[in-house]
Amino acid sequence: MKQGRTPDRPAGRRGGAVWATVITSVAGFMAALDNLVVTTALPAIRDDLGGALADLEWTVSAYTLTFAVLLMLGAALGDRFGRRRLFLIGLAIFTAASAAAALAPGIGALIAARAVQGLGAAIMMPLSLTLLTAAVPAARRGAALGVLGAVSGVAVAAGPLIGGSLTEHISWQWIFWLNVPIGLLLLPLARLRLDESRAPGARLDIRGTLLVSGGLLGIVHALINGHADGWASPAVLGGLAAGTLLLLGFVRHGVTAPNPMLPMRLFRNRAFAGINAASLLMYLGMFGSIFLLSQFMQGVLGYSPTEAGLRMLPWTAMSLVVAPVAGHLADRIGGRPVVAGGLALQALGLALFALTLEPGVSYAAQLPALITTGIGMALFFAPAASVLMASVRPEERGMASGANGALREVGGALGVSVLSAVFAARGGFESPRIFTDGTTPALWAGAAAVAAGAVAALLIPSRRRTAPPAGRTPARDEPVGIPEAPVKASA
Repeated sequence: MKQGRTPDRPAGRRGGAVWATVITSVAGFMAALDNLVVTTALPAIRDDLGGALADLEWTVSAYTLTFAVLLMLGAALGDRFGRRRLFLIGLAIFTAASAAAALAPGIGALIAARAVQGLGAAIMMPLSLTLLTAAVPAARRGAALGVLGAVSGVAVAAGPLIGGSLTEHISWQWIFWLNVPIGLLLLPLARLRLDESRAPGARLDIRGTLLVSGGLLGIVHALINGHADGWASPAVLGGLAAGTLLLLGFVRHGVTAPNPMLPMRLFRNRAFAGINAASLLMYLGMFGSIFLLSQFMQGVLGYSPTEAGLRMLPWTAMSLVVAPVAGHLADRIGGRPVVAGGLALQALGLALFALTLEPGVSYAAQLPALITTGIGMALFFAPAASVLMASVRPEERGMASGANGALREVGGALGVSVLSAVFAARGGFESPRIFTDGTTPALWAGAAAVAAGAVAALLIPSRRRTAPPAGRTPARDEPVGIPEAPVKASA
C-alpha cells in the first residue's frame, strides 16, 4: 500500500452506483431546495416572529452566504478526513439545523439556524459529486451525474412552489420540518451504502481556506446589502474592495504555495476554466430571473404562491424529462455541445419571457418561454457535472467540486443583486405596469449573462484526449482531457 493513501473500497460493495445516485441526489435536493424555499414564506414568518425588513432578507441570505463561503472548506475537509465521513457530518448538521429553524422562537434564532444549515450544505454538496463519481463506472457516469444535476435544478426551481404550498396549507415551519425525516433516513443509508474515499496525500490548506472564505464573505456580503445600504456606501465598497484583495491573495497563493487547496494550474485546462465560467454565468442569469419571475406571477398576475409555483412546472418538469436523456447524449457526443446548446436555449427562453411579459399576459403566452428555458436548464445540468469531474484527476475532484459549487453560489447571489439593480433602475412596486417595465430589461440582462455562459462553454475541448498510459503518473502540470465519448474496455 502506498503511503498517504487510504484505499477506496470497490464500487458496488455496499450497493454501488444505484444507492450512490439515490443518496447523493436526495441530499443534493434538500440542499438546493433551501436556496429559494423560504422566499414565499417570508410574510408568514414576519407575522409570526416579527422583525424588520433587513431581518427577513438575512433569513434568505444567511443560508446562501455560509453555503458560498464554506464550500471550498467542505471539499477540502472531505479530501483530508474522508468524503463519506464528512458527508455524514454535513448531513447531520443540515438536519439538526433544519429542526432548529422550525423550532426557532424568534427571528434571530431563525437566522442563526439558517446559517448553520448553510454550513451543512457546504459540506454535503461538493462531496455528493465526488462520492457519486467514485461509485459509478465511467461509461454510465454521465447519466448518473445527469440525474444528480437534474434533481438539484428541479429543487432550485421548485423551491417557491414547495415553500408556498407548505406555508399556505400547513405552516411555514414545515418548509424546515420537511428536511428532518429525510435526513434521518439518509444518515444510516449513507453510512451503510456509500464507500469511503480520500485524496492521496491530501492536506488541509488553512491559509488558502481563510483567504477564499474571507474574500467570498466580503463580496457576497456586499452584494446582499447593496440595495439596503446603497452601492456607493463605505460598507459595500469596503466589502467589495476587501473581498477582491483577499481573492487576489488566494489566486497568488494558488500559484506559489506547494500544496494549495485550489491550484491555479487547473485553470490552464480549457475544460475546467470553461465549465466554471459557464456555471457562474448560468446561475447568475437563472437565480436573478427566478427571483423576479416569481414576484411577477404573484404581484402582477395575482397568483397565490402555490398557483405561481404550479404554473412554473413546465420549467421544472422539463428538467426531470430531459436531463437523463441529455446525460446519455453527453456520453455519446461529448459534454461541450450539450452544455453550450443548453445555455443557448436557456438564454432564448429568458429572451422570450422579456418579449412577452405584460401586466395581463396569458399563461398560454408564457408557455413557450417556460418550456424552452426548462429544456435549456436540463441540458446544462446533465453534462456539466460530468465535464467538471472529467477535467481533473481523481485526487483533485474534491477541490474542483468545491470551487465549482462556490462559483455557482456566488453567481446566484450576484444574479439576484445585478438583476434587481436593473429592475430598480427602470421599475418598482407602485403598479403592475411599473413592475413589468423593470422586469423586462432585467430579464434581458439575465439572457445576456446566460448567452455569455454558452460562449464560455465553447472553451471546453471538443476532441477526446488520450489518457496517460497505464502505470504512468501524470505530470503535475499535465492537463487531463475530457473524454468526448466513453471507450468500452475489451474483454
